[in-house]
Amino acid sequence: MSPTYPIEGRIRPVISKRPVGADGTGLTVVVNPSAGPALGRAPTDVLRDELPGAIVVELDEASSLDDELAKAAEVGATALGVAGGDGSVNAAAAVAMTRDLPLLIVPTGTLNHLARDLGIYGVEEAVSAVRAGTVQGIDVGRIDGRPFLNTASIGSYVELVDRRERLESRIGKWPAFVVAFVALLFHAEPEAVEIDGLEHRVWVAFFGNCLYNPKGIAPRARVNLDDGLLDVRILEARHGWERIRLLAAGVLGRTEHARGFEQRSARQIRIRASADCIRLARDGETFDGSRAFEVKKSPKALNVLVPPDTA
Repeated sequence: MSPTYPIEGRIRPVISKRPVGADGTGLTVVVNPSAGPALGRAPTDVLRDELPGAIVVELDEASSLDDELAKAAEVGATALGVAGGDGSVNAAAAVAMTRDLPLLIVPTGTLNHLARDLGIYGVEEAVSAVRAGTVQGIDVGRIDGRPFLNTASIGSYVELVDRRERLESRIGKWPAFVVAFVALLFHAEPEAVEIDGLEHRVWVAFFGNCLYNPKGIAPRARVNLDDGLLDVRILEARHGWERIRLLAAGVLGRTEHARGFEQRSARQIRIRASADCIRLARDGETFDGSRAFEVKKSPKALNVLVPPDTA
């Protein structure tokens, strides 16, 4: 049975106030200048002008994002910030959770999924969040022990990302996606797995950190980020000749009425692969997972600064 989604409004209980000064005192922000398009004014300049009390560190070619985030958390900061895309946010979230620091997200990437769901669409809303000083607890998902803030998956989407990444340095991200997608339509094979003890052959299995809208295998946005639930969406392989139709529908998100599509909510999922290991994805990053693993939630494990109109 498909979950019922609230249409509007955010239910986000505030857990504390004022971790940093209204001018950014106590905040250290690490800026990844390579994230996203090079359009508009540099976020480093805006942050330094609007938050003169904050420490703003911009990465250069010799510096590592992980190293700079770790240094920022060690210098007495009362909040950690990151300007970048979803990958940079994931790295910063891991440090913030380890150090028990609230996180400020300054979205400068291409998609910015979590920032959008928090009502932070650019530097202006991030500055507003600092000035409001409102901290919110949000859920964190985990797949095979690794955290994810947006989505995790198994199946053909993982293969699509792997194929695209092998090509994008030569032909660019979007041409690489098109080439990888066409190859996937003709060569993909379903993944044989057990999900909660039941055998499945899936084209794609998607796990969302909290419930997403709309229905289908390619959801886009969340109303709540602290509902304690996984959004589980599975596109089952029934017949080999259905590959092109079903995979195309899956990637384009038009699967809610497809045969073999299942959508439900859960708090924990147990998965066992038929092979010794399985390729997994979390927030767009792929990796080799264990043969048997869990997808589960850590409720309100990450504290984030939010603008006043979304608290």
